Amino acid sequence: QVRLVESGGGSVQAGGSLRLSCVASGYTSSIVCMGWFRQAPGKEREGVATILNRHTNYADSVKGRFTISQDNTKTTLYLQLNGLKSEDPAMYYCAAAYPPYDSSSCLNLVRTSYKTWGQGSQVTVSS
Repeated sequence: QVRLVESGGGSVQAGGSLRLSCVASGYTSSIVCMGWFRQAPGKEREGVATILNRHTNYADSVKGRFTISQDNTKTTLYLQLNGLKSEDPAMYYCAAAYPPYDSSSCLNLVRTSYKTWGQGSQVTVSS
């Protein structure tokens, strides 16, 4: 079983930066793909960024501003958020995918391809 715990959320001014972290524990050797999703009040959860064997993919809305990365052990996932905008505030969730899974769906941030989710970390942006 895999457990994910996010941290690093907070409140920043527009244009500011934050770095989210997600620590995986348990059967981490089974994880093959990890991603970040976000959900704003009244909206559906949407994919933000994903990483699979150093291949990354981003939602168009965050390309050039957010960067996903992992440590060498692949047990800690990061999301660097730069140039935060008024449309970025949301609860940010870390998610992991492991076999059986579809690599294409994982890289394309298909929510159902991810099996384990963290509890979320809130990001707020003030103008």
